[in-house]
Amino acid sequence: MNPAPNLVLIGPMGAGKTSIGKRLAARLGLAFVDCDHRLEEVTGAAVPLIFECEGEAGFRARETALIAELMRGRGQLIATGGGAVLAEANRKQLAGRGFVVHLQVSVAQQIERLGRDRSRPLLAVGDKRAKLESLAVERGPIYRDLADLAFDADGLTVAIAAERLGALLEQRWQRTEAA
Repeated sequence: MNPAPNLVLIGPMGAGKTSIGKRLAARLGLAFVDCDHRLEEVTGAAVPLIFECEGEAGFRARETALIAELMRGRGQLIATGGGAVLAEANRKQLAGRGFVVHLQVSVAQQIERLGRDRSRPLLAVGDKRAKLESLAVERGPIYRDLADLAFDADGLTVAIAAERLGALLEQRWQRTEAA
């Protein structure tokens, strides 16, 4: 058991971090924060525009600053972007003050969920399946190493996933005021 003041969802795009996270936050009485949406609020620009103007490096720098700020809080369910775990500084922040849940999902499920989504800069060009498979190879080990709990959300509805994950968290996550 990892006592922590915040609950953090990590995993690939299309895993359900936002949709499951909203329901789970309501169930657990936590404030819900989606990192990408918060970044858009703070900057006044959509994630694809930030990527276009500042590149992935510029986006990641903004993401790291936001995660550091968010992790100083407590009583939050924080849904990270899929690549947030790439920066060591982010991993330290997330592990230091968060109980980290890796939402697992197959590439086939990602394709189904993201098929019409045009807001993902990393999927804007080329073969989506090949890109998602490549990201899974690159990021999968990082998600596994960082996670306090892995949860297979593949094929589950949002309601069922939130219900099952909530039940697991009641057994596994000890909320604290400080980590």
